[in-house]
Amino acid sequence: MKVLYLDNHATTPCDPQVVAAMLPFFTEHFGNPSSSLHPLGRKAADAVEQARGQVAQLIGAKPGEIVFTSGATESNNLAIFGLAAAYQGSRKRLVTTPIEHKAVLEPMRRLAQEGFELVYLPVDFRGRVDLEAAQRLIDHRTLLVSVQAANNEIGTLQPVEAIAALAREAGAVVHCDAAQAVGKVPVDVRAWGVDLLSLSAHKIYGPKGVGALYIRQDLKKSLLRPQVLGGGQEWGLRSGTLNVPGIVGLGAACTIAEATLNEEVRRIAEIRDAFEQGLSSRIPGVCFNGDLGCRLPGNSSISFPDVEADALILNLPDIALSMGSACNSGALEPSYVLTAIGLSREKAYSTVRVGWGRFNRLAEVPFAIDRICSSYEQLRAENPAAHKQF
Repeated sequence: MKVLYLDNHATTPCDPQVVAAMLPFFTEHFGNPSSSLHPLGRKAADAVEQARGQVAQLIGAKPGEIVFTSGATESNNLAIFGLAAAYQGSRKRLVTTPIEHKAVLEPMRRLAQEGFELVYLPVDFRGRVDLEAAQRLIDHRTLLVSVQAANNEIGTLQPVEAIAALAREAGAVVHCDAAQAVGKVPVDVRAWGVDLLSLSAHKIYGPKGVGALYIRQDLKKSLLRPQVLGGGQEWGLRSGTLNVPGIVGLGAACTIAEATLNEEVRRIAEIRDAFEQGLSSRIPGVCFNGDLGCRLPGNSSISFPDVEADALILNLPDIALSMGSACNSGALEPSYVLTAIGLSREKAYSTVRVGWGRFNRLAEVPFAIDRICSSYEQLRAENPAAHKQF
């Protein structure tokens, strides 16, 4: 059975060009880049530095500002814990939002248990940060402001540049989890004014298990205390033998993303809009969550009236959808992102997340609409007593 993948956040395959770039480093060029006195080591080291430049090019950074990690989760942890451990001053306030990825929220909560003050910036029904509240809450007591570029569930894009400006005015460090945004929308660390930025390869059709942390050049030596110690790789900030094939794949993915970004934004948004218009015409009362005018091009967060999302997904074996974050699978509670923007528990339980991406085509939209609507109507017919108003 052929499956239509509409879960671009969690089922993104490697681009074939990325795989082709990686393969030689599993077999022919298998040297350790830390052993660069012999040809195999030099070849690996050169490949790592080329990838460093490719990542930097995509986000408007310098190659020397890129530190390779195992992914955005590690990058987030290095940024947050590394800053807290290195800082020796009196600032104790950490500022973030209630809809961040858990790889930001959990480190923040751990630091709150250790004596830091954790403050959440309020978000509106679209998931956008309240800038007036941000101006009040980001002050001289603030050490770190961490705000995502794009939400992984509802797709809302945050006003990172405006928030960073408030943080700089207060003398705070700015971190941005941009795992969902890099390669999907334009990202420019210089224009945004961020000090730290996290990304993952697998979100841009690269391999799983590799990512990077951007660290502004003039802060790199003093800003963070390393969280992984050993051989001193990556300027001592992240020890361990480098994952050369993965890093090469990340670099290749960044180059492809940069070359195709503008056209892909337009094309994927066209697919998403056709899909949402088709659903709206077939299902009265269907709702789309997030900032519909400022979101990721492929994202749809959809609340279906009178059916639960898990039942809908299980009734669609030939379409891959998801509920909430792919990193919260198995959770019995409704999505904390959806409840934070004001959805009731019942409506959150009836919400699915769709992610259109590079390997989807406009011709797939009618099939997706027909299958989802047929499943929805079947579930409603099987359980008419469950019909309710949200």
